[in-house]
Amino acid sequence: MPAEFERQQRVFMIWPYRGDNWRDDAVHAQKAYVEVARAIAEFEPVTMLVPRAQMKIAVKELYGIADLLKMESDDAWCRDCGPTFLVDGRGGIRACDWTFNAWGGAVDGLYDSWERDDRIAGQLCAFLGIDTYRTENFVLEGGSFHVDGEGTVLTTEMCLLSAGRNPSMNKAQIEQKLCEYLGAEKVIWIRDGIDPEETNGHIDDVACYVRPGEVACIWTDDPGHPFYHASHDAYETLSESTDARGRRLVVHRIPCTERPVRIGNFLYTQSGHAISRREGDLCIASYLNFLIVNGGVIVPQYDDPMDERALAAIQELFPDRRAVGVRTREIVYGGGNIHCITQQMPAV
Repeated sequence: MPAEFERQQRVFMIWPYRGDNWRDDAVHAQKAYVEVARAIAEFEPVTMLVPRAQMKIAVKELYGIADLLKMESDDAWCRDCGPTFLVDGRGGIRACDWTFNAWGGAVDGLYDSWERDDRIAGQLCAFLGIDTYRTENFVLEGGSFHVDGEGTVLTTEMCLLSAGRNPSMNKAQIEQKLCEYLGAEKVIWIRDGIDPEETNGHIDDVACYVRPGEVACIWTDDPGHPFYHASHDAYETLSESTDARGRRLVVHRIPCTERPVRIGNFLYTQSGHAISRREGDLCIASYLNFLIVNGGVIVPQYDDPMDERALAAIQELFPDRRAVGVRTREIVYGGGNIHCITQQMPAV
């Protein structure tokens, strides 16, 4: 699997629509998705996967911004249910089609029907004419790992060792599976993520590679911040780690929001088929959930006093790319962010 900072062909997204996960029948989330797609389209093409019933709305909102591909889905998290693309260095491309169970299945999954999402990777690759490796009975989501493209994988124990993923496998077996399917040699395990109730601690809210041997990590000096302990633990682990090439990692701190983002007095359609979202619930607002694209970095913004500082810090990490901020509070209200809703296809 190439690193995200390597050259890309395009980015895929899935159109949001379900009213029990997005407030006001997803109208605000749809506008936020459009703004993310618009920002990406400044740098490379975007394809939006759209359910049949939503196509008229998507055509109106995305005209001139993204290509549209009709495809049914349960929700809108392309990072997690979409394909993980692989290259062979000779112009060939394939993809991993991970088993998807809505972040925990019957144990602690976020919705109770995920069959359409589980089919998306295979359907998209069939449309693209790309062969896939289907991992029957091995559950994994794309947001649960990052790679450096040179043999190293980042992930969290909180997620990959959770009871709703692969309870019959131990840590060593899961590590072997990751290396086998991603073409890697070493896994660096961070203990915890920052969203135990949503994805069971995906890595893409906590740390990511910015170039070989260098990672960015969330950070806060405020002991009262809900992400304080996880950020310090992750920073310490990464600072003491070496990658598959034997390099001691250089770790860059990216600030957390000054104020935690919480759900307001919003209207959700409580269907009984998805987790309930309630006023006051903590949202997983991380600036690290950005997407690296050709010549750019698309960065979440929350109308928080730390927005400009975080954007500047990320810009400093990528001197050859343009950091573009997009307001994404509406996306975190639904449980994720820019990296969660996108999936890049590498260039070959």
